[in-house]
Amino acid sequence: MKQTPLILLCLVLCICAVMPAQAFVAKSLTITLAPNGDAEIDMQYELTFVEQTAVFLRIADPAEELKSAFDSNSDKPVTVTKATSSSATVLVPSFATIYEGNGKNTIVTPTVSFEKAQAVMNNYWFAPLVNPDFSPAVTTVIFPDGFRSTFDNVLSIPPISRPVFH
Repeated sequence: MKQTPLILLCLVLCICAVMPAQAFVAKSLTITLAPNGDAEIDMQYELTFVEQTAVFLRIADPAEELKSAFDSNSDKPVTVTKATSSSATVLVPSFATIYEGNGKNTIVTPTVSFEKAQAVMNNYWFAPLVNPDFSPAVTTVIFPDGFRSTFDNVLSIPPISRPVFH
């Protein structure tokens, strides 16, 4: 009779181990551009209980991963300004390029892609057990003049060009 709870616990653990689990889910990504090309990048995400525990124990850090993703494309250091269990905000200096000419400036954003993160995750031994979603449900790029460009459920966004008058 005392073995029944133990058997049920083992059965539940086996089912959980075999079933793919939903992992990191990117909910939204907002890139707010400054007139000089700097960007404040805010990512909202969901973590499973296990991932939240890993963040709490400092085994994993989504904010540092986001920082690293943008650090690799920047000559200047990227700064984490906010990090919680459901969001991270980083400042990326010189994120966009400003082109000057003919009395107007054009601001051009780089390609933003989370394909590398997806590929890295797929190489881990536990990849078949999790199902991370690095494509934000909504990605919004906000230009200094208030213009917004929005993308739904995409892993990569193309460069965006916008004239900026001063």
